[in-house]
Amino acid sequence: MRVIAGKARRLILKTIEGLDTRPTTDRIKETLFNMIHDSIYDCCFLDLFSGSGAIGIEALSRGAKLAVFVEQNPKAAECIRENLKSTRLETDAVVMNCDVLTAMKRLEGKDYQFDVVFMDPPYRMEWEKKVLEYFTDSSLIGDETTIIIEASLDTDFDYLNSMGYEIMKEKNYKTNKHVFVKRTGKE
Repeated sequence: MRVIAGKARRLILKTIEGLDTRPTTDRIKETLFNMIHDSIYDCCFLDLFSGSGAIGIEALSRGAKLAVFVEQNPKAAECIRENLKSTRLETDAVVMNCDVLTAMKRLEGKDYQFDVVFMDPPYRMEWEKKVLEYFTDSSLIGDETTIIIEASLDTDFDYLNSMGYEIMKEKNYKTNKHVFVKRTGKE
């Protein structure tokens, strides 16, 4: 796994051993960033369920002004720190080693508002729904924030409209998909 483009282009990223993380392949990562390239420069990027940090690091490499990484697994959080150091992107990054709901509560009220949120939660556990429920009343996102959810192909998002979100687009791959969501306003 490597950084695809930007300041840290071609640098290799470490991953942790085992099945606790599912690193996004370089090809899928490249497709994702081709779709959101206009939103990345000078943005505040939130990478939830970060794993090795590859997505947030790619955002930093491409010009994001800040990336916050949230990863509960201590070994993965340390891997993110090592990857940030090896890519020389650590000065524009915050790594939070805790669960996502705790992290979001800690970030609330600290003048953070994210332009892009990426989440790659464990599949079929409805973490994406819990995060979106939290965001409905959160100052961490605005109506222009793009939320990208990596999910299994069979993940159902029928509940989004009732929560005040809409799907902007969806990109299906062989084994998973990216769903692009925006808040439609408070109900």
